[in-house]
Formats: sequence, C-alpha cells, structure tokens
Amino acid sequence: MRVAVLVLGVVVAAWIGLGQTPTPREQPIPYSHKHHAGTLQLQCTFCHENKEPGELMGIPAAAKCMGCHKSVKTDSPHIQKLAEFNEQKRPVPWVRIYQIPSYVFFSHKAHLAAGATCAECHGAVAEREVLRREVPVNMGTCMECHQKRKASNDCTFCHEQRN
Repeated sequence: MRVAVLVLGVVVAAWIGLGQTPTPREQPIPYSHKHHAGTLQLQCTFCHENKEPGELMGIPAAAKCMGCHKSVKTDSPHIQKLAEFNEQKRPVPWVRIYQIPSYVFFSHKAHLAAGATCAECHGAVAEREVLRREVPVNMGTCMECHQKRKASNDCTFCHEQRN
C-alpha cells in the first residue's frame, strides 16, 4: 500500500510540476534579502518574529521596516510607498513564496528548537536579491530531513489522524 501511495505521489508531483523551480513572484515593493540579511547581517528573526504558539514566522509590518527607513533611503519611491502603507496602518500585500498545506502540522518554533536553520527549508535567502521557492515543500523533502535528524516519520507526527 505504501509503495502505491508513494508512486501516486511522484506521478502527481511530476504532473503538476512540483519539481520545477518557480520563477520569482513580483512583490508590491522590491526587497533585497541579500542586502538586509547578507550585507547588513540582520538575523531572520529580526524581521520575521515567531509569536506564540510558534507555528508561523511573521511577515513584518511596515512599521517594523520604517524603524530604520524613517531615516534611511527616504528619497526612494519604494520606501515612500512603504511609508504610505505605514501611515495608513495597512499591511503590505506581500506575495507568499512558501506555504505549507493546511493538513500539515508544522511548528517553526519546534524546528528551530531542534536545530533546523532557515536556509535548510528556504534556501540561501541571504544571497538573494529576489526570492523564489528554492526548496520543495513536499512530503519527500520533509521525510528525508526527519530521517537524517532521526525525527519521527510516523504519519500522525505531521498529519491529522483520520478515521
């Protein structure tokens, strides 16, 4: 039975193109992780907070960005657009790059506590001007990592048990 499920998963993945590296998605405001995380050496958690209960890493509000940009590159039209979002207390409509399916239990907090790094799942973000999905978000990738780290690969470890 497991072999049939695995074969079906591979066929479906090939059919919908999950093995392909997607092209970068246009963002409402250009943002260089290479500059911020690479050159300036800001840690991921400086912008992406992990609020309780710890499942998600947050997308920073415009106010977070304006903490620096109230005095840095203020003449940039992109920073001026960011300032408008901040003044209007509106979220920047960032386009998600990675999203875990709703039927998967995933905790960033638990993975970070186990020693996983952001780059293991998100790629070399600190080297990228523009982000794209570099690491496949699929069961095979997760199971391979779990096996390597001797974490459980039991179905109900990551998925809701169904009757």
